[in-house]
Amino acid sequence: MVSRPSWQGHLKLSLVTCPVALYTATSTGGDVHFNLINPKTNNRIKMVTTDPDTGPIARSELVKGYEVSKGEYVLLTDEEIKSVKLESTKTIDIETFVPAKDIDRLYWDNPYFLAPNGKIGQDAFTVIRTAMEKSGKIALARVVMSTRERLLALEPRGKGILAYTLRTDDEVREPDEVFGGISSAKADPDMIKIAEKIIEQKAGPFDPSKFNDRYEDALKALIADKQKGKKPAKVTEAKEDNVVDLMAALRASLDAKAAKSTKASTKASAKSSAAKTTKSRTRKAS
Repeated sequence: MVSRPSWQGHLKLSLVTCPVALYTATSTGGDVHFNLINPKTNNRIKMVTTDPDTGPIARSELVKGYEVSKGEYVLLTDEEIKSVKLESTKTIDIETFVPAKDIDRLYWDNPYFLAPNGKIGQDAFTVIRTAMEKSGKIALARVVMSTRERLLALEPRGKGILAYTLRTDDEVREPDEVFGGISSAKADPDMIKIAEKIIEQKAGPFDPSKFNDRYEDALKALIADKQKGKKPAKVTEAKEDNVVDLMAALRASLDAKAAKSTKASTKASAKSSAAKTTKSRTRKAS
C-alpha cells in the first residue's frame, strides 16, 4: 500500500513540466516509543506548561522567544512569524546539474521518492528522468516544504527519482572543530599492513538485511516477556582490560580470522572426501 505523499506539485526542467509527489523513503514505524506512566495509578502523565512564578498557563497565552543573550529574549507572535513564512510554489524547479562526487556526504539529509502524480504527465516525467540518467549528474532544485525552503538533490532510481534534501552550509560543522586535536604522528607501518590484511579478510558486499538494531530487538523481546508475566533476565557485561597491546591485538585478530578460514576449508574438504568415498562404494556395490 502506497503511503500518503509528503508533498505534491510539479517537477520542472526548463519548459518541460509534470505533476509529481514526494514520498518519504524511510520509516520509523518499527521504533519502540514510551509514554510516562504513574505506576501507582497507571495513568499516563500529561505535561503542563508552567510559569515558575505564576504557575500553570494556557498554551494559547504563550508567545515564542529567541534568546539573544543569557536570559534576554526577542518575543515574536504567531502573526509576526507567519508574515515571513514562504508560500509553497508547488514546483520543484531544477536549477543546475553537478557531479555526485562534488556533494560532500555531510550535506545529504532525508531521502524521498519522487514519482509521477497520476497517469497524466508520466511521459514528461520519463523524459526528465531518462535525460538525468544519461547526464550522469545530480540535479539540484529548490522546493518549499512546510513553509521552509529546501535544496533537493535528484538522481534516477529505478523507474523513478530519488530526492534528498540537502543541509545548508550553516548547518554543517567544520571537521577541524572535532578532528583538530588528533595527533599528526604517522602510524606504525607494520601495524598498518596487519590492519590492511584484516580489512581484506572482512571485505564483502553491503547487505542491509544482516544489520538490525539489537537494542530495539531486545526491547521488543523484553516487552513481550513482560506481557507474558516473565521477569527480564540480567545481562552480564563483558570485562575490558584498561591496557591493550595494539600490535598483539592486531595479530590476534588476524590469526583468529585465518584459523576460522582454515577450519572452514578443512571441514569443506572433509565433507567433499566423504562424499567421494560414499560415491565410490555405491559404484562398487552396483
